[in-house]
Amino acid sequence: MNIINLLTAFPGAIAQGLIWGIMAIGVFITYKLLDLADLTVDGTMCTGGAVCIMLMLGGHSVWFSLTMAFLAGMIAGFVTGFLHTFLGIPAILAGILTQLGLYSINLRIMDNKANQAINVDKYDLLVSLRYIKNVPVYRNTILVVAVIIVILIAILYWFFGTEIGSAIRATGSNPNMSRAQGINTDITKILGLMISNGIVAFSSGLYAQYQGFADINAGRGAIVIGLAAVIIAQVLFGKIERNFALSLAFVAVGGVIYYLVLQVVLWLGLNANDLKLVSAIIVAIFLAIPHLGSKRKGGSSNA
Repeated sequence: MNIINLLTAFPGAIAQGLIWGIMAIGVFITYKLLDLADLTVDGTMCTGGAVCIMLMLGGHSVWFSLTMAFLAGMIAGFVTGFLHTFLGIPAILAGILTQLGLYSINLRIMDNKANQAINVDKYDLLVSLRYIKNVPVYRNTILVVAVIIVILIAILYWFFGTEIGSAIRATGSNPNMSRAQGINTDITKILGLMISNGIVAFSSGLYAQYQGFADINAGRGAIVIGLAAVIIAQVLFGKIERNFALSLAFVAVGGVIYYLVLQVVLWLGLNANDLKLVSAIIVAIFLAIPHLGSKRKGGSSNA
């Protein structure tokens, strides 16, 4: 096990972690702000990539393609929100239904093919695995994604400080009190789900460019990775006094830590086919740490 091989793989892991960190920010909005378990993201994590790659293959610019991917994700979030709020379907089931329907829609978007590739030499991609090393600094995938995250956090920080953004946060904190204050919690839930899934789809568009193809199975298990980043950020940085912007930044860092841990596990000799199992174990461990810590404190105080 050569340590040099591990260090060589770190830049790629950091780039992937940052891209998935954007996805995790989307998950953070529903999981932490709205207090909803939204499984739509397993579908929109494919939708965004499919829309982005197909539009670029059709001759559209990368920014137009990413914008359309974002809008496609918002539409998916709207469907989940509509099923949940107006039809009374529990949020987790509404997300599963939308995710299920998106599988067929994603296949249609990709011209009924399970995979659509894009050539980095023929198309002006924003990010790519080949843009990690030996490229000008301004083209480096790590720097590009880091700048996007900073801009995204700034926009979200501003938005959730507005009246409608504060209403979304209030809905997740105390829906009954929010309704008593005249907030239409159905609308705020839908808006939150739309923003969340739009960000996830945008991340998917970046990820499809990074790996060079859109794949029908790209989003399978995406919610686990998103939750892993959120939980890692909560466990490692939860005690640091911070504002909303720092909370979002720590979630993105959580995505990087998650991928670095996976890289180390692979370096230790794990079979790549076991990555999903390892992902589940990582999430379970970080979810259990706060609970075990509180139990230990409770036990020591009782003693």
